Amino acid sequence: MTRGKPDARPSEARLRLLNTATRLFYSEGIHSVGIDRIIAEAKVTRATFYRHFPSKDDLILAYLREVHKMERSTVDAAIATDDSAPADPLLAIAGSIAQNIQSPGFRGCAFLNAAAEYPATEHPVRQEIIAHRQWFLDTLSTLMGRVHQEMADPAARHFVMLRDGAMAAGCLFDPALVSETFLRGVEGLLLINAERQSTESAG
Repeated sequence: MTRGKPDARPSEARLRLLNTATRLFYSEGIHSVGIDRIIAEAKVTRATFYRHFPSKDDLILAYLREVHKMERSTVDAAIATDDSAPADPLLAIAGSIAQNIQSPGFRGCAFLNAAAEYPATEHPVRQEIIAHRQWFLDTLSTLMGRVHQEMADPAARHFVMLRDGAMAAGCLFDPALVSETFLRGVEGLLLINAERQSTESAG
């Protein structure tokens, strides 16, 4: 294999392990699911598991990176849907979040759930969570800059807080109502910043 070129076709065993871990970690929590159960449900040997993941932490990091990849793909698709108005990509992202909240088996944000289980800031899992959230915040800041450049960063933080609240509430209360409240909050945030930009441009 040429050095620097990743294997484009992960082994079937690795995929089974990662898919099993993703399902169990998300639905039941990371600490509560042991390696033995993952091995049993993925139908692989212990030696196969350790060949692909030297430790449980390596599997957890792979799980979070897989979730990040899925969320990034969703965000990229939302951004690409329509850019006729500056707020459209942000509304599309909000729409995808609302759809996720109402999906079967929704258990909140995988990264916030993992953060609750890994409070130590220096732990690699915690660092992976922070990296994901920084990517999301940076993405929103860039998009918010098209609505109102000067308020891009605080508006992006506001969006993230609305999203975090909706993700937490979505598995506790009526997900349809939570989604509606979240979408109205995002629409209000965008309207306020668009009006500010319009007023400043006119002045």
